[in-house]
Amino acid sequence: MTAAKTRDTTASTERAETAEVLAPAPWTRSGSSQGADSSRSPSEGSDSSRGSDSLRGSDSLRVTAVRTFLCAPQGCPYVIVRVETNQPGLYGLGCASDPQRTLAIRSVVDDYFGPMLLGRDPHDIEDLHRLLLNSGYWRGGSIAQNALAGVDVALWDIKGKAAGLPLHQLLGGRAREAAEAYTHVDGEEAGEIAERVLAAAERGYRHVRVQVAVPGTDTYGTAPRDEAEARRRRLRAGSWDSLGYLRHVPPVLRDIRERVGTGVELLHDAHERLTPSQARELVHEVEDARLFFLEDALAPEDAAHFGQLRRAGSVPLAVGELYHDITMYLPLLEQRVIDFARIRIPTLGGLTPTRKLVAACELFGVRTAPHGPGDVSPVGMAANLALDISSPAFGVQEAAPFKEATLEVFPGAPVPREGQLYPSEQPGLGVDFDESAVRRYPVTEPLEHDRWALLRNTDGSVQRP
Repeated sequence: MTAAKTRDTTASTERAETAEVLAPAPWTRSGSSQGADSSRSPSEGSDSSRGSDSLRGSDSLRVTAVRTFLCAPQGCPYVIVRVETNQPGLYGLGCASDPQRTLAIRSVVDDYFGPMLLGRDPHDIEDLHRLLLNSGYWRGGSIAQNALAGVDVALWDIKGKAAGLPLHQLLGGRAREAAEAYTHVDGEEAGEIAERVLAAAERGYRHVRVQVAVPGTDTYGTAPRDEAEARRRRLRAGSWDSLGYLRHVPPVLRDIRERVGTGVELLHDAHERLTPSQARELVHEVEDARLFFLEDALAPEDAAHFGQLRRAGSVPLAVGELYHDITMYLPLLEQRVIDFARIRIPTLGGLTPTRKLVAACELFGVRTAPHGPGDVSPVGMAANLALDISSPAFGVQEAAPFKEATLEVFPGAPVPREGQLYPSEQPGLGVDFDESAVRRYPVTEPLEHDRWALLRNTDGSVQRP
């Protein structure tokens, strides 16, 4: 038998044996879109020499399977990545969640990244990150970056568990005991919103995001007033009126500040729905509200206008949750035109690039405000918290409350206490994943959650969500 045939026979045998042991459950996928075994030998993928080098003996740590899970205990789709190793019980979890492109991200992990990782040393995170990043040639974009983040964070989780250390210790140790968190409140009138702000302050929150419902317009971040409005939102049958927003919101924010005093920080999210000139007007009009920061006054496409916003007023500016490449932040850091980087670890490709961005923020005097709404899973939040605890650049952490179902699926999920998030002392991320509970919380059909982002102006034209 030739050497080539021997290798092929050995690889086939290994794939068959691994398929028996690691056959995915019906709600998981591992390796390919057909549900076939993912444990192909490294010689079958690119960069086979590195894969072979990682097989240094039967006791060498190596990746044996990469599995994906789809679930929706919070209501929005999560993509969870599990990287398994040949050491019994040693695996890592990562969050690759993008609710609008769930299946595309899963395919990237299952059909491309997973097979490339098999047989490799999971400790070589920097090398593996670069390998996967460049493997598509046309690299980047939110879909590929979310898929990459799921794998990358899982590798960091493995490294922490193998070392017996919580992840923040691998990133430099504690720079603080706990991370200040902010919660969300909303309403129609200044009085009711102010009451909710003060109630949050009673629970220990020193930072509260306030969103104001604008009559007659599809307003971001506010609960529907009745079932009829809820139905319009589900169907995206309403419209966005930026002029109505600019007339209504600034005076309400100023009134809220008068009612709650200066003992609590107020934040507000414009959600990229304004033109540059409208954003300048908003910055000017909310000066007296004394916001902790104004978030996403401009969309990524209009980032060059941040210098004008800086000159329009003294309101601290935050942006970044839509950025899918850390280099998108660099002009804003260099020009000193933002105050907070709204980093989203899944969309930026994981902890490996994000920790470098956080270091750059520190050097330029910009604080971090990591993205933490309900569509970032507890696994993603634990990754946020590792950076929050270890970085001097940290500012504040968004912390949408997790539902009971989400806490059931993710034991060890970070939950604020007295308005602060405390890191786990368990090795790695400190969050686990209950595969048996996942079956009770299936994801919605493709395009169902996409309705969230379908928005039009009063004239019928498409509006950024």
